[in-house]
Amino acid sequence: MTDALRAEFIRFAVDAGILRFGEFRTKAGRLSPYFFNAGLFSRGALLARLGRFYARTLLDARERGELRADMLFGPAYKGITLAAATAIALAEAGVDMPFAYNRKEAKDHGEGGTLVGAPLQGDVLIIDDVISAGTSVRESVALIEQAGARPSGVLIALDRQERGADDANPRSAAQEITATWGIPVVAIAGLDDLLAVVETSEDDAVTVHRDRITAYRDRFGIA
Repeated sequence: MTDALRAEFIRFAVDAGILRFGEFRTKAGRLSPYFFNAGLFSRGALLARLGRFYARTLLDARERGELRADMLFGPAYKGITLAAATAIALAEAGVDMPFAYNRKEAKDHGEGGTLVGAPLQGDVLIIDDVISAGTSVRESVALIEQAGARPSGVLIALDRQERGADDANPRSAAQEITATWGIPVVAIAGLDDLLAVVETSEDDAVTVHRDRITAYRDRFGIA
């Protein structure tokens, strides 16, 4: 993704009310000046456009050799919709990629089990919205490996680019995943892109949050 496309994604998320400014408590207990809620992509047009951003990011990263993907995996629950939207957008771009997802609880009738969709095989790319504690990634990696496939990376919408709950740990949640499992984490956009949009916006309702976001990054951001 180019800087222009990352900025386009941030503006899209703000305009759609998915990326909001204010005061929000994070899982780490911090008061964040912004909040990204992918669950609010609740209309067809928004979800279709989001899927195209995911697909473009994946194709660009794969061309650069940053990501490998034979198929997509969407962890329950938000990841299910995101993986499906990405698969549709990829098909529209001429790349017909299979996808699968998991249930929270195993089904004891029909096909049974916790996995739905294409069989997990080859290089499996996990699709999610953001990474906080890394729980969904941990569960996804276990399911993928149990099926005999290879978790090849994680593609998310927004990288908060901040240290985890332990302030003594200099790594972000995304960096922890790479350190733990040796797989890359690629984001459509990150905190730096968000701040760049805020700094150059002509909308006073957006620029008014610049100092608080900058201070938050200075305090909790990764080096």
